[in-house]
Amino acid sequence: MPELPEVEVTRRGIEPHIVGRAVQRVEIRTQQLRWPVPQDLQALLGHRVIERVDRRGKYLLLESDAGWVIVHLGMTGTLRVLPTGAALAMPGKHDHIDWVFDDWVLRFRDPRRFGAVLWHPRTSGDVHQHLLLAKLGVEPFSLAFNGALLYERTRGRSVAVKQVLLAGLIVVGVGNIYASESLFRAGIRPTTPAGRISLARYERLAEEIRATLAESIERGGSTLRDFVGGTGESGYFQLDYFVYDRAGVACRICGTPVRQIVQGQRSTYFCPSCQR
Repeated sequence: MPELPEVEVTRRGIEPHIVGRAVQRVEIRTQQLRWPVPQDLQALLGHRVIERVDRRGKYLLLESDAGWVIVHLGMTGTLRVLPTGAALAMPGKHDHIDWVFDDWVLRFRDPRRFGAVLWHPRTSGDVHQHLLLAKLGVEPFSLAFNGALLYERTRGRSVAVKQVLLAGLIVVGVGNIYASESLFRAGIRPTTPAGRISLARYERLAEEIRATLAESIERGGSTLRDFVGGTGESGYFQLDYFVYDRAGVACRICGTPVRQIVQGQRSTYFCPSCQR
């Protein structure tokens, strides 16, 4: 599943190709994704200029003067820019939506159809108050995110720290891969009750979350299965994993075999020696 770095890589890839350009038309080939695609998306967005491309957590926000297209990539979704002629001539089976510009097509592809394309009109107010966005935690690169926030919001909580990160209610975008990697870098075992972690250790964890996400963005994200960025490039951060998907392999730091467990139906990877 694309996580925050992959979504940010996508945002940076498509932004220079569509911002300041008018949507000529919208072609919807599949109406039913995770939720129904608005049937009137063409009427809402046709001939309007895309003014900004923002990200909130794992959601992409394509802004026009009429409102915002909200895109979530789901588990297997990609959003890519392609030259208009070739793209329109040969859409694939899983190419569900095209935003056609003058020289480019912005194409949403999603083999499993767990992604989403929704509309939030400007008349409904700030897009960040949309039902899907309003309760999200703070952005990990914002000034509001620090160890003190993690510490304060976890007092008295017995749930495992990794599950707190995945919930996205304190900080957004720290999905399964980057939670495992950040906890390893911070030396914290993922099963540790969130309420038992000290302020000092949370300060270290906040630093490592930011560093891990930033490094992944610079490496183009993680290409697992079929993720590619907005212009079709693969990511390479998976080559730098310390623990994720390395069960039984020697820890890069101490040599102890990396262990795999299941938390909340998701695989967790950690080093039993480096993480206490």
